[in-house]
Amino acid sequence: MIRRVVRQSKFRHVFGQAVKNDQCYDDIRVSRVTWDSAFCAVNPKFVAIIVEASGGGAFLVLPLQKTGRIDKAYPTVCGHTGPVLDIDWCPHNDHVIASGSEDCTVMVWQIPENGLTAPLSEPVVVLEGHSKRVGIVMWHPTARNVLLSAEKHGGADISA
Repeated sequence: MIRRVVRQSKFRHVFGQAVKNDQCYDDIRVSRVTWDSAFCAVNPKFVAIIVEASGGGAFLVLPLQKTGRIDKAYPTVCGHTGPVLDIDWCPHNDHVIASGSEDCTVMVWQIPENGLTAPLSEPVVVLEGHSKRVGIVMWHPTARNVLLSAEKHGGADISA
């Protein structure tokens, strides 16, 4: 005699509901450049999204309460000469974000208190020294002002 044991799911009566359009971000041209990035970063005040940009790399910084359709003329952070590959918010300051790019640089940006009202093209710091595109940037979770950046080099990651 064969006995079948079927476990009942405790989630069988759970159903999802789509969020309304005014609670989503809409009409954003997310970057198509692929690497090991999630294309976005979030902190308690802002969401940053890497977008398609002509003539270099850029990303949007939106206040969390600004949802709905995002105007194509919305200001961006746009100081890199190549596509932006990764971004990360500083865990110690909600207004500081780092970006890594195909132009072999890492830039650290200071976002104004109320978000962007005009394009931001002047970084606080430009970190140079990579010989290949910078695909990963990550702030240390507990030590202030410690930033890791990495490039893809022959199958292995090298940090600078």
